[in-house]
Parts: sequence; C-alpha cells; structure tokens
Amino acid sequence: MPAAKRPMRKDKEYVLRLAKEHDVRFIRLWFTDILGFLKSFAITIDELEKALEEGMGFDGSAIEGFARIDESDMLAIPDPNTFCLLPWRPKENAVARMFCDVTYPGGKLFEGDPRYVLKRNLAHASKLGYTFYVGPELEFFVFKSSEAPVPIDAGGYFDLTPLDAASDLRRDIILSLEEMGIGIEYSHHEAAPSQHEIDFRYTDALTMAENVMTYRLVVKEIAFKHGVYASFMPKPLADRNGSGMHVNMSLFQGERNAFFDAKDRLHLSKTAKQFIAGILAHAPEMTIVLNQWVNSYKRLVPGYEAPVYVTWAQHNRSDLVRIPMYKPGKEASTRIELRSPDPACNPYLAFSVILAAGLEGIEKKLELPPATEGNVLELSQAERQRRAIATLPGSLGEAIALAKESKLLQRALGDHVFHSFLQNKEIEYEQFRRTLTDYELKTYLPLL
Repeated sequence: MPAAKRPMRKDKEYVLRLAKEHDVRFIRLWFTDILGFLKSFAITIDELEKALEEGMGFDGSAIEGFARIDESDMLAIPDPNTFCLLPWRPKENAVARMFCDVTYPGGKLFEGDPRYVLKRNLAHASKLGYTFYVGPELEFFVFKSSEAPVPIDAGGYFDLTPLDAASDLRRDIILSLEEMGIGIEYSHHEAAPSQHEIDFRYTDALTMAENVMTYRLVVKEIAFKHGVYASFMPKPLADRNGSGMHVNMSLFQGERNAFFDAKDRLHLSKTAKQFIAGILAHAPEMTIVLNQWVNSYKRLVPGYEAPVYVTWAQHNRSDLVRIPMYKPGKEASTRIELRSPDPACNPYLAFSVILAAGLEGIEKKLELPPATEGNVLELSQAERQRRAIATLPGSLGEAIALAKESKLLQRALGDHVFHSFLQNKEIEYEQFRRTLTDYELKTYLPLL
C-alpha cells in the first residue's frame, strides 16, 4: 500500500476552463456540518468566478447539527482542488461540485468548520515533520427500502453471484468514484447478508475525508438508481455483524514511511509504537467521535468482530488496533489499523482526533503496552483486570461522560466544535432515553 501522490493542484483559471469545456451549468458547493452530514447549495456557472474570488454567503447555523444557533452570516469559499463533475448527472448542462472552507464575512476561518479542524491538526503534524496518510475500509448495507432493513441477498464474506445480488451495484459505484478521481483498491461482499465493503487507495487525510463524504453520497445515489436503499447505519441487523470503517494509517516524512523499521520484529518503528500508545491511551474518550450515534454502541459488543477492549495485536481481529502483515519490499505499506470507527462518523473529526492522540503519544514518548496474545474476548474479567485492559464505553451516555473530561478532545476539536458536538450528542441521547423501544413494549406490556 504505497502512499498515493497528492492530487494535482488546481487554480481558478483551471476550474473556469474545465467548467466551460464540459458544459457545466450548475456547481454544488459542499461543506460538512459538525455531525458529518453533507450540506450543499448550488450556484450557476455565471456565479462561479465570483464564488472562487469572494465566496458565497449562506446561513452558518446549518453547520451546527441539531444544536442550531441563531442565524449567522458565513461565506463558503470553494477549494479549486476539489472541483469535479458529478457522473450521475447529465453530461449536457452538467453539474460539478467543490468542497468549501467556511469563513466569517471578513475572511477569518470559522472554527466550527470540520474541514478547518482537520486542517489545523494536519498543520500540527506538518510542524513535526509528518504527513498523515489514511486508507479507510467502509462497510454498508443494501436494503429493499429505507422503511425496514430487509436484505436483498443471503450472501456472506466474499460471496459472488448469484448470492451476491449487488455485484453490478458495486461496479457502478466504483466506476462513478473513479470517474471522480477517487482511487479504489478492493470491493467485496461482507459477512452479513446485503453487506458490502469498498476500500480506498491510500492518500493524505484531508483528501480522504472528502473522498469519504463523496463516497457516502455516491453509494446512496447509485443505490437509488438501482431501486434499492444503501445505509451506513452501524448496526441495522440485530443478530449480524455491524458496519465498520477500519482506518489504516501511517505517518510519512517526505517519501519515507516513519512507521517502518527493518530491524524490529514487527517492522514497526519507535514512532509507530508511540503513535499506537497514544491511540490506546485515549481510545475510550475518542469513541464519542469515532462512534457518535446511539446505534453505534449496538455494534461495539462481543461476538460480532467489532472491538470492545483497548488492546492491540499483530493478527488478532478482536483487538482495537491491528498490525497488518508486512510484505517484504513494501516498506511504504507498513501501517496500523484502527478497527473501532464506524462509517457514520464525521471523517474530518475522526481523522483529527486519531491524529491528535497518536501525535501526543509521540510527543510524550508513551510506552506501548504488551500485545494481547489470543482472543481478548475469551479472557476472564479477572484476567483483563490483571492486565489493566481498558474497555470502550458501552453506550452513548458513557461516551459523553468520558468526552466531557477529555483535554485531548478539546484540544483536537477546538472549543467551538468540542462544546457544540457534545451538545448535539446530549440532545440525541436525551431523545433516545425518552423513546419507548419495541423491546420494552413486547417484553413488559404483557407482563406488568
């Protein structure tokens, strides 16, 4: 998995020329709210040059998620490097998109913009001499509709047709993504019925965050064209594996992979081990960002291949951090894999807190605890206590309580996003606490 080169730099003139060549009539300006929902408004081609020079005004309260504040004027400044055509739209009078930085009217970057949060954390890594590369593996389900999780196939891990009824769907998704310049490495049917996985080619974290946002929309758009519904809900089927977003990652110093050491038994450098130690030290408090929904915690339970305990190992897939096998001559591919995130997270914030935790491990020279031998899920509670193995929070409520005390999260997210994100999660959790579930009605109503 060699590090990908950064996308070609584009400028205003390039964008204007490309838009003219491809008969672009509308441009969608994209940004992301605090919860990771894609926001958009469209401008016509006549407004494109002005938008590139001055930005376009919009109501900034749209970026606050469920915890909306009073209306506030903001500017969306399109990033020319993110210009691309939307392949599912007509070629005549075509539609393009650009991701935007969000600023105050005077031009100051808005501290509540998740894109800005990630840029700030990447700038810190750059000052330390590092570039952060990631390669996430996003799983999703395909159902007959959004009304109920009814699978469209009975396939299993790596199954092919006829059990895998969505082979053509995956093909069309990949072709659309590649047409948008997003590199794809693998795709296959996952373990649960109607569950699929598409893996990205490694690239820098900012580009990847935008690839993830684009991917989630493309998957839903192409599924809609196929007459089905795609969902990134972490756990839509109670007795099946949930959907994860395993994040492969490494730090580079120029062309050199800072995680590689030829002399180490696992081929991991001291930098890599300290980075892992930082992630392990802060994993419980980071979970609020990596697994932000009430439903996320239905996935983080024993027995469904999702991590529950804060451990690491080379090959064991029950651990939080896994070290993928080293291939001789592939030093650039040395990486670590964090297995707890789910695909419904905000990728800008997720990559930010992962990077912040790892860099703190390097800066504080944290010691990596011993690897977990065997299946951590089979250890007794007494043995886990003896080894001082921590547990990820078991509910959104627990995650909120841990996050409130986290200095790392506050530093990584910044005060605005930290407080607004927690406010959003408290609103969601309180709504959930007031909701009567089918389980309660079916279990208690006939008895009590």
